[in-house]
Amino acid sequence: MDLQGNVALIAGGTSGLGLAVARQLLDAGASIVLLGRSPERGEKALAELGRDVCYVPGDVIEPADVQAAVAAATELGRLSVAVTCAGVARSGQVLGRAGPYPLAEFEHIVRMNLMGTFNVVRLTAEAMRENEPQDGDRGVIICTSSIAAFDGQRGQSAYAASKAGICGMTLPLARDLARYGIRVMTIAPGLFDTPMMATLPEADRAALVSQTPHPRRLGQPEEYASLVAQIVENRMLNGEVIRLDGAMRLSNI
Repeated sequence: MDLQGNVALIAGGTSGLGLAVARQLLDAGASIVLLGRSPERGEKALAELGRDVCYVPGDVIEPADVQAAVAAATELGRLSVAVTCAGVARSGQVLGRAGPYPLAEFEHIVRMNLMGTFNVVRLTAEAMRENEPQDGDRGVIICTSSIAAFDGQRGQSAYAASKAGICGMTLPLARDLARYGIRVMTIAPGLFDTPMMATLPEADRAALVSQTPHPRRLGQPEEYASLVAQIVENRMLNGEVIRLDGAMRLSNI
């Protein structure tokens, strides 16, 4: 699909991976709608990106917020691409000093990462269904998982479960939406240089980077964004999860 003249909705698009995707798709000729919880980050992103960009404050788990972003996208033109980068990363062992891991915390992480992703998928797909096919596609939806879905570390039970759920629903989503000409893909990034990673102490960052065979460094958000653009362009990419991690496998630390 040629991005020129199309609209992309990016959930979590005001920072990190999502902001890099916004830059990439904007340069390719798409108009952009950013959905994010922080108006401060939203205004900062608008100031950087400038033209053909709209920010909608909201949370991926709230249907009304996502509907508002979809409405803003369809007002701009043909909503053809949706990318879900919003989520939370928290850790905690099943049994800790304070007792069992709080069920409410587990539920919160699954709601934000898994249910929030599904909420964006279902509502953007509804709008894409009305598109006229372009190069055979009415739309492309790209979800964000994590390599923790496959080899989660200690303390990542909730996070790994939420990200594994995204991987697990990728193929059935693609099969459900194939009749409408909508493709669904998932990217499972490794360690990327994002604000989330910046919260780790430098020693911990270095230890994690040392586990990456090649290239032995953090991934750059632009590399994630480049893969998003390639998925949009390549019509045979559908119903699959792509690891983007430099061959890294998380160890049991």
